[in-house]
Amino acid sequence: MDSINNIRNFAIIAHIDHGKSTIADRIIHKCGGLTDREMKAQVLDSMDIERERGITIKAQTVKLTYKSKNGNEYILNIIDTPGHVDFSYEVSRSLYACEGSILIVDSTQGVEAQTLANVYQALDMNHEIIPILNKIDLPASDLDRTSKQIEDVIGIDTNNAIPCSGKTGEGIDDILEAIVNNLPAPKGDKNNKLKCLLVDSWYDTYLGVVTLVRVIDGKINKNMKIKMMSTNQEYIVEKVGVFTPKPRDINELNSGEIGFIITGIKNLSDTKVGDTICEADKPLEKTLPGFKPSKPVVFCGLFPVDSSDYQKLKDGLAKLQLNDASFSFEAESSSALGLGFRCGFLGLLHLEIITERLEREFDINLITTTPGVVYKVHLNNEKIIDLQNPSSLPDPTLIKIIEEPWIKATIITPDEYLGSIIKLCQNKRGIQTNLSYSGNRAVLNYEIPLNEVVFDFNDRLKSMTSGYASFDYEILGHRVGDLVKLSILVNAESVDALAMMVHKDFAQSIGRDVCEKLKDLIPRHNFMIPIQAAIGGKIIARETIKGFKKDVLTKIHGGGARDRKRKLLDKQKKGKVRAKQFGKVEIPQEAFIGVLKISKEN
Repeated sequence: MDSINNIRNFAIIAHIDHGKSTIADRIIHKCGGLTDREMKAQVLDSMDIERERGITIKAQTVKLTYKSKNGNEYILNIIDTPGHVDFSYEVSRSLYACEGSILIVDSTQGVEAQTLANVYQALDMNHEIIPILNKIDLPASDLDRTSKQIEDVIGIDTNNAIPCSGKTGEGIDDILEAIVNNLPAPKGDKNNKLKCLLVDSWYDTYLGVVTLVRVIDGKINKNMKIKMMSTNQEYIVEKVGVFTPKPRDINELNSGEIGFIITGIKNLSDTKVGDTICEADKPLEKTLPGFKPSKPVVFCGLFPVDSSDYQKLKDGLAKLQLNDASFSFEAESSSALGLGFRCGFLGLLHLEIITERLEREFDINLITTTPGVVYKVHLNNEKIIDLQNPSSLPDPTLIKIIEEPWIKATIITPDEYLGSIIKLCQNKRGIQTNLSYSGNRAVLNYEIPLNEVVFDFNDRLKSMTSGYASFDYEILGHRVGDLVKLSILVNAESVDALAMMVHKDFAQSIGRDVCEKLKDLIPRHNFMIPIQAAIGGKIIARETIKGFKKDVLTKIHGGGARDRKRKLLDKQKKGKVRAKQFGKVEIPQEAFIGVLKISKEN
């Protein structure tokens, strides 16, 4: 039973909503991981927000025991992965810990963009892949068309594809048999020196940091002294366990197995994902290749609506970072919004989820500034700076070039929407690199600046194709762009929270739209307020909010009224000039949100 040949480590990969978590539920139930009473839908999605949105955010692992038809007993280690592009680093990490993958394709929808991205990641790691056609209980299911698409678009043989239904449980036995018969067993020797991969880590209030590991060689047991090779720190293993899916303590993890260890670490930063763990007395000469650290690609400012909530926001961000190392933040202040934080995210869904969790779990009202990407600014003195916040762009005379990040986008769409999608991509400065067909579906490849995609590209794509198109991207790197900083001035004062980096060709139209929108959203004052959009010292757009005029003349009549009226009007004029000089214009929160919407529309 404990032989390494009887272990199967596999990941479940698919596009969003194709049924990964539901099929994981069926497999857990079939293998007796949980009783009927303990079962619930999406048992591996533990966060409230995952259950509400019906998406997986964190990859989860389960160890199950399965008795096959030939009478052998197998250990199955499942990793259920997220499907959304923002969490693709979770997927790559999970795939690295496995030898095989089961690819789930919705037989009513066919192959989608994220299906492609995840399959290519699995193929890069030499995974054996079992294709599964899910949702056969639905009337719209078309197995022949879906199989043909898998062969045409991905190039995987579908002769052994398994039709199943995560909802009814049909085909689950066939999937389990295919896993034990077709997927390879892990390689490794439990008599060798300990070599272990750190797959994930999270913070538990009672236990400290819990570390998920995959043992490659050797074995890891309680009271063993281990060493993290990237930091050279040594720890004593206090607890070894597996998820079944409930946590269960065991004495040791052998080579080929996946489980968790607790070593009394208190700081999540001490556990670097992808690190190699070895025995303290028997160090390894070479570390495992590990995986690239996830880098934030979208940045925005988070400010509390009520400035007294600043400390609460700081504590909330620190707590969320304990369970999500891919999210970063640092303090910043804005003259318009007060004290807040500049935060880095993996994408817009990631941003949305973090802000929603802050509002929900810590009861904080937030203002979110315009999301932006990281630009590389090359200065004349050969220095290169990473620019996250447009308001801190150096003087244009010091800048040699500005580089912006580009992505490689894959869009899969029914061909009747192709024209409008190509137009959308061209408007976003996209360069088409490939177009191929599978049946009546087109697979489009574009290279697009990330800044153009960050706001609303996915929303607009979904709305113009009635939800049928799917979109996935990977970062290509930075390229030189003709970019300028668009500053917004209200009453001749620059509002740093509204500054944005835009392409020179679009600067005038965006500037005009922002000024028009702010004119409607900023309330009138006793004095005239000019709203201007500027590039450097050059004003490119202007709107004016008229001031209230107080009637100071009604009570004046009788002799010499004309002169007295003139004096009063002159006095009022001077007062208005003084008010304009010293009066502070309050910019309401709706104005920031309104400008965000404009950026989206452009």
